[in-house]
Amino acid sequence: MKPTIIESVSGLLLATILGVLTALAMHSSKIIKQIFYPYLVVSQTIPIIAVAPLIVLWFGYGIPAKIFVVVLMCFFPIALGLYDGLKQVSQEQIRLLKSMGASDWKIYRYLKIPASLPAFFTGLKLAATYSVMAAVIGEWLGGNAGLGIYLTRSTKSFRTASVFAAIIVIILLSLAMFGIVALIDRILLSWQYKKIEEYEDISSFN
Repeated sequence: MKPTIIESVSGLLLATILGVLTALAMHSSKIIKQIFYPYLVVSQTIPIIAVAPLIVLWFGYGIPAKIFVVVLMCFFPIALGLYDGLKQVSQEQIRLLKSMGASDWKIYRYLKIPASLPAFFTGLKLAATYSVMAAVIGEWLGGNAGLGIYLTRSTKSFRTASVFAAIIVIILLSLAMFGIVALIDRILLSWQYKKIEEYEDISSFN
């Protein structure tokens, strides 16, 4: 189980970094968007099994191959979530800050980034649920440790109880990853949840 956790967390962190950088680059330049966006979509249409031989050739049977699979599956929702969040920022607020002499960096820091965080965390929570399964799929490509290997060996040995146990552990790990991201979301966006709670209180009062 430990290798699967390492692969899931490492892949999710790397996918987050790459997703954030890609979203910021696409938002800042239409040319970069036109170049990267189609490949971003295409990356989600290719079955992992179809590119399994290439992954093995490039990364071997070690942990890097599994991390690559996690990145490949988690990168898209993170990048797309943040990009859509940045696109939805109010243009009136941007013009207001520019009229006050705010630089592009300050506009990103004080307006665009905070306003896009809800959409970003939506994508990140989705990616977190993918990360464990992606690591398991990566382990199916080859290796000698992890839940994917255990699940494969249990299936070939017709150990039904062990198969169900592995599935339950995978589900619990996925829920744990989701819960951690949701907790971070709740802490960083506490102001948003307070507004929602206040709105719900007012609505229920009326």
